[in-house]
Amino acid sequence: MTSPVAERTRAGGVRDRVLVVDDDPPLRRMLERTLAAEGFEVTVAADGAAALSAAERSAPDVIVLDVAMPALDGLAVCRRLRSKGLPTPILMLTARDAVPDRVAGLQAGADDYLVKPFAVSELIARLRALIRRRTNGHQLLSYADLVLDVPARVATRAGAPIELTGRETALLELLLRDLGRTVTRERALEEIWDGAAEANVVDRYVTRLRRKLGSPPMIRTVRGSGFALRA
Repeated sequence: MTSPVAERTRAGGVRDRVLVVDDDPPLRRMLERTLAAEGFEVTVAADGAAALSAAERSAPDVIVLDVAMPALDGLAVCRRLRSKGLPTPILMLTARDAVPDRVAGLQAGADDYLVKPFAVSELIARLRALIRRRTNGHQLLSYADLVLDVPARVATRAGAPIELTGRETALLELLLRDLGRTVTRERALEEIWDGAAEANVVDRYVTRLRRKLGSPPMIRTVRGSGFALRA
């Protein structure tokens, strides 16, 4: 039976994306099933290297990150994500409850900390709180190393500022809000130009925006339809 939370999330449109990183297969599968049932769009990774790749590819709204993983542990993953400028909230999972362990996680860039074993209901509540805090506070939209500060109308890539006009910023925001989905020329014209422009103006602005965002290219043309931000 689908939970009321999941139904409300789907009814509201795009689901919140969560990346679950844990090297314990049973726990990973349980979290994937449970979070999906709660209305999240779930991506999973089994190790640190896969987590780094998935964080850029799936552009999650929140990350659940296990600390104790072989090779590249959760602390190292967190530091690397923060060094790339990724602002996504990160909740650390760990079996250690000592103060120095919690401090190490927070110093690495984590936003919250949950000790195993944990109640799934508490995990879900904390994830939703992290997402609300980000949305209701200083709202940032991000994809890989690209970040748009919505209230300030300021974009950066790998920490470097990108000078954009008002309509270029509006177009980038539209692409980021529909991340991984196609934004049609018709929709862009309606939302950014109020329908009072020719269709080819969207192509011109996409070309300019693509150039300003730099390499590797982030905006793909969907033939016969529109444009999308995809890895």
